[in-house]
Amino acid sequence: MIGIETEYGIYVEGKGAQDLVAESTQLVKLCPSPAASGWDYGREAPRRDVRGFTVDHLSVDPYDAQFEQTSSGRPHSTDVEVRSDRALPNGARYYNDHGHPEYSTPECGSLRDLVAHDRAGERVLFECARRRMARNGGALVALYKNNTDFHGASYGTHESYQIRRDLPFDDLLRGILPFFVTRQIFAGAGKVGVESQPGSPAPAGVHYQLSQRADFFTTLASVDTLYNRPIVNTRDEPHADARRYRRFHVICGDANMCEMATFLKTGTTSLVLRLMETGWLPTGIDLRDPVAAIKQISRDRSLKWNAERLDGGTIGAVEIQRAYLAAAKAQLSGLSAEADTVIAEWEKVLDGLGTDPLALSDTLDWAAKRSIIEEYRDAEGLEWGDPVLQSVDLEYHNVDPEAGLYYGLEQAGEVRRVVTDAEIGHALVAPPLSSPRATVRGIAVRKFADRVKSITWSRLVLNDGGQSITLPVSAVADADGPILTDELNAAQNPAQFASAVMRHATEAESGDYV
Repeated sequence: MIGIETEYGIYVEGKGAQDLVAESTQLVKLCPSPAASGWDYGREAPRRDVRGFTVDHLSVDPYDAQFEQTSSGRPHSTDVEVRSDRALPNGARYYNDHGHPEYSTPECGSLRDLVAHDRAGERVLFECARRRMARNGGALVALYKNNTDFHGASYGTHESYQIRRDLPFDDLLRGILPFFVTRQIFAGAGKVGVESQPGSPAPAGVHYQLSQRADFFTTLASVDTLYNRPIVNTRDEPHADARRYRRFHVICGDANMCEMATFLKTGTTSLVLRLMETGWLPTGIDLRDPVAAIKQISRDRSLKWNAERLDGGTIGAVEIQRAYLAAAKAQLSGLSAEADTVIAEWEKVLDGLGTDPLALSDTLDWAAKRSIIEEYRDAEGLEWGDPVLQSVDLEYHNVDPEAGLYYGLEQAGEVRRVVTDAEIGHALVAPPLSSPRATVRGIAVRKFADRVKSITWSRLVLNDGGQSITLPVSAVADADGPILTDELNAAQNPAQFASAVMRHATEAESGDYV
């Protein structure tokens, strides 16, 4: 199971930063019907650390803290009202997170489904913006699938991977750090300029870098996500049977527009995690200072992307990635047709990065965006320091099909696709067949949205004539998707729906925090 959560950047004409929490809430409330509210926050545990403790509080970005009051100076209403959580009929979750509308795909059992549902989120957000503009008398509401406002704030694109509980965390940390530090050479979304941390002067001469998020990481591992951000997040919130599984919550990635970049980012990460579950660990590629290296690689104008080894000397990001690729080819080839495709595309892109990186503008966001910006600079005679280039950067991520620069490339056939527009359209209204869990959640919302009493990623409570029916959604993870879908669609009432779910349930959830 894999999922992607994306916080979208927001601009509302005539509104200031302190209005954006309220505006984001309104965008969520305007999501298309049917949708169910009643998200159960009591079953969430974001402060629980996989290393065996629970922190007292999570770090808060002082930049965000400025906007906890409305423009009138009054505090926002209740947390439930501000977040305005909605569960959607495709199995997704949509809510306001600190002034950013956030779209979480349903958990997906295939990369193709994941890409389609990630793209469906763009359409959901644009429709909400269109509706908000109509209510605001045409005042512009623009949404951006990116990770920075260019004024020091960063908002996340998080990935979640279901992994085995018995994979030791120390092995996971050691094995994944070199991969995460270097993954940006194909997963980065590209960024004009540098946003340095308070007290750290911005390096001179860095006009364009690989990653939008690299500037904002300050530590190796912690449970925090909003501030003092770690390369490896240690949140222990499994959303599944906690005796068997852990959810590896990844916060170091960028928001990708290119479908192939999303496919590679999540596909390679999934294979690396599978490798480590077998007991494999990389050798000879440990980095001396991963936090410094993630920034250094992102900002390297030479495109050589070297970093210092722990045991002395330097090593290139492509070489590090090839170490993981070699292990995947040796141990995971033939695992599935999709795994073989990931391995082939991984090798292809590393070959390109080692010879002519900018030629990958049909595959990778950072290269595609740089090509657009270079063309614009040449046409307008602009220097790299011109602030208008940040505007061009931002418009690459605009989810308005008529304004977004990425969409222009897509419509011209200049970027590689993973899914069709028809698949994205289907993902807007239907959960992925590769995920029985999402199937239960999505069909329940489509058929009985007004009967949903509470809902989480792993549990659903329906109201049936005044009686509550609790369904362990995570217990159907191994069900046959098409058969389950047919039975749920045939249900005429919540009781019949519950009976169909329980016929496919293998085990009640245990020790699950959501």
